[in-house]
Amino acid sequence: MLLTTTNSVEGKQIVEYKEIVYGEVVAGANFIRDFFASFTDIFGGRSRSYESKLTSARQDAINEMVTNAQRAGANAVVGVEVNYTSIGSGSKSMFMIVASGTAVVVR
Repeated sequence: MLLTTTNSVEGKQIVEYKEIVYGEVVAGANFIRDFFASFTDIFGGRSRSYESKLTSARQDAINEMVTNAQRAGANAVVGVEVNYTSIGSGSKSMFMIVASGTAVVVR
């Protein structure tokens, strides 16, 4: 499956637009991760545990979007965007990652 953030594919022709496709992941930030991240906030540096969780959740959202595009009969997704949103606060915090784009057929 070809994925691109652009609205066209260099050297290919879009012959059919299928539909807008999405992949959505809502992930919790557990108490332990929050606790150790608070030290990162105080002393500076990167929060590897959060980065790992975000990377995994982003890939899950993209994979779900690709699966939905394949179900629609597409062989590419153009205009791909990945958006992040924080939900809640404190020990109840979660984050949502949404991957979206337009499923198309290219030749």
